[in-house]
Amino acid sequence: MSDERATQIATALAGVRERLDRAVAAAGRAAGEVQLLPVTKFFPASDVRILHDLGCREFGESREQEASAKVAELRDAGLADLRWHMIGRLQRNKARAVARWAFAVHSVDSDRLVDALAAGAVAALDAGERAEPLRVLLQVSLDGDPTRGGVPLADLPVLAERAAGADGLTLAGLMAVPPLGADPDAAFASLGAAHQDLMRVHPRARTLSAGMTGDLESAVRHGSTCVRVGTALLGSRPITSK
Repeated sequence: MSDERATQIATALAGVRERLDRAVAAAGRAAGEVQLLPVTKFFPASDVRILHDLGCREFGESREQEASAKVAELRDAGLADLRWHMIGRLQRNKARAVARWAFAVHSVDSDRLVDALAAGAVAALDAGERAEPLRVLLQVSLDGDPTRGGVPLADLPVLAERAAGADGLTLAGLMAVPPLGADPDAAFASLGAAHQDLMRVHPRARTLSAGMTGDLESAVRHGSTCVRVGTALLGSRPITSK
């Protein structure tokens, strides 16, 4: 890894951390209440190593094949204390593979995906490939557009019950991405209300994964506990990774 790249990422990380701290303070929330999840999709394992050296331990990926290779490379390099989050849309035929390496999946939006992840997690637990249940976050559709992923708000309670009762899984909370062109405050307010409703029935589902580079302040105002940041940390030009 180059010293120039390490300096670049260190500067960016410090800036994002300061920005997040300001957002948390402005929202009247406690320091450290919101997790910064670096999104490393499209970027090489060397960038993850730099972020690890800077204190980061959890990372977001969105493509199973890329993530699996990165996980294996870093594990072989001796980085055993990483936690990986699957944040992208997930096909059911990739669920078993993801269940081997993911700490959490943020994009669960159907009964069939819940069932596939549960089967994969149970198999991974039985094989000793993981030591604890797979945490799942239900992705909420805030505009009803099925092409963008997410479960409609009206269907959320039923899906939550299925995930909460599935062997091998822990219902951890909700995730959403604001609709294109939408007012982030309105979208995150709706998501925050849905999260409060969920926690009345499932009080341990405390994670609210919301907010990215462009809208993290709004997400924090409305209760986000995890902001997923890639561009502000690693830049906007994807780097092909193995």
